[in-house]
Parts: sequence; C-alpha cells; structure tokens
Amino acid sequence: MAQGVFAITEQRDGELRKVSFEAVSEGRRVADGLGTELTAVVLGSGIEGLAEELKKYGPDKIWVADDTALADYTTDAYTNILSGLIQSADPAVIILGASAQGKDLAGRLAARLDAGVAMDCTMIKLDNGSLTYTRPMFGGKIVADVEIEGTLQIVAIRPNVMDITEAAKDSAIDNPAVEVGEVKTAVIEKIMDTGDKIELTEADIIVSGGRGTGGDYTAIEALAAELGAAVGASRSAVDEGWRPHSDQVGQTGKTVSPTLYVACGISGAIQHLAGMSTSKYIVAINKDEEAPIFSKADFGIAGDLFDVIPAFTEEVKKVKE
Repeated sequence: MAQGVFAITEQRDGELRKVSFEAVSEGRRVADGLGTELTAVVLGSGIEGLAEELKKYGPDKIWVADDTALADYTTDAYTNILSGLIQSADPAVIILGASAQGKDLAGRLAARLDAGVAMDCTMIKLDNGSLTYTRPMFGGKIVADVEIEGTLQIVAIRPNVMDITEAAKDSAIDNPAVEVGEVKTAVIEKIMDTGDKIELTEADIIVSGGRGTGGDYTAIEALAAELGAAVGASRSAVDEGWRPHSDQVGQTGKTVSPTLYVACGISGAIQHLAGMSTSKYIVAINKDEEAPIFSKADFGIAGDLFDVIPAFTEEVKKVKE
C-alpha cells in the first residue's frame, strides 16, 4: 500500500535552490498530517554535503543519488533514476518545485508512473487524510481546487509561495544505487548569467518594466538596487529587445510570487498578470489611469514613471539611512 511522502529537491552547481527548502518544508507538513514519513531526494554530482543542509528541514530520510552522469540535468537520466526509486519506495505523494526543471520532471514522471499531477500549486490542503491542491488555471483567470485520483499523487509547487520551516532531525542518509539507464540527450554547453543577478523566481522583491519604459531601464535598475530586488520585464519589452527573455514575467515567461511586485509602465495584459498575480503586494506605476494593472494592484500611482521612480528611489534611500 502506497505510503510516505517524497520531496524531490533541485540543486544547481552544488547549491540547493530555494524551492528545495520549500518542497521539503511542505513535505514535512503533509507527512505529519498523513502520519507518515518524509524522504528528501537530491540528485547530482559531488553533492554529498547537501544532505546535511537538508536535515534542518525535517526529513526522516535523505536519499542522495550522486553520480558524474547527473552533473547536469537531463530529463532522461533524472526520470530513469527517480522512477526507479519511487517504484521501490511506493510513496503516496511526491512534492517538487514548479520551476522549469521541476515542471519538465513532473510531467515525465507522471507519464512514466501513470500518476496524476497537479502543476504550479499555491496551496496543499489536508482534510481527513484527503489532499486538495489549489492552482491557478486558464492563465490565472480562476483559482481551482483539484483532487488527484489514484494511489500516487505528484504535486509541483509554485516557487516562493510555500513557507520554509526549520524542523531539524537526525535524518538517516542513504546512497541508493544509481541506474542512469538510456539517456538520449547530453548537455553540450551551458551559458549562464554572470554577476550577482537575483533569480526572478526566488526574489522577494521584483521591479518590472514594460512598454512604458521606452527601453530605458536606468531608473528601474536604480530602484531595484536600492531595494535589493530583481529586475523583470513584460513580454512587449522583451519582444522589443530591451531585456533578455530570462527577465520576462508572464504566461510565456516566468511565474513569480514575490512579497512585493512593482510594475512600471506595464498595462496589465492577462498574459502578464498570469505570471505575477500571486504576489503578496502589487504596486503599479502607469500614466494611463485606465490601465488594467490598477485593478490588480494593492497600491497604484498614476503618473510618469520617469518622475515617480526616481522620487520612489530617493525615499527608499532615506528609509535606509
């Protein structure tokens, strides 16, 4: 009989992503509610030390699949190993992050294991042993509560939404045999963003600019620097070539859930709102008083962003002094 909770973590170059701690913390809460054990799983190469870091978040067991073939993420290798581990342990619930990697992996595991999957979830509810998953649908136009049929349930949680809770345990660490199996793809080259750029999906504060910037992000970058924020962009700004696609927030870009989202010169098309509507607080700056973004904003400023943002930045500096 299926029992237990698996939390699949994600690491990059030997460092755990923030969503990994969210997945393990949420896994601990779900496991406690179901009265079962939590197993955290980490895959990669040269990652033995990561198990000690995961102990702080309360897994009963930590499985470390360490192999040179796992140095870079490939769908085939990770799916082959995880599906084998899952079949041997027979958990009831699998939790992982709805990052680009997590979404890819969740879909492949669901197909391989004939399991139901709820993607991009913002809440997991537990009632009398039954799990309900809350997720935005139809581009964020509605929020639905869904249930998964079957004995194995896979849930991918939206990054930066679930609480990270420390509940240290002396977790048992195991190194299962790594059976990579057939892998049809290989990573030939990685081109990474350089510098100290904050990852959008993990940022607590984001300052985004749209068509209203006219391509001039100087003021936005200055405000972001003062706030310790990431810089985002709307699709129109990316299409114009003003910002790279890695900065795009929206349905065809990244989905973000920061504590504070500052939208500058962004009209608020539904495609953009789908990527940031779960932000805790939304501030909109737009000279068009009828812009749709104001209907979603907690605070709105009708004015020219090139006048408002420098004044905003100066006030932030005063508060920090």
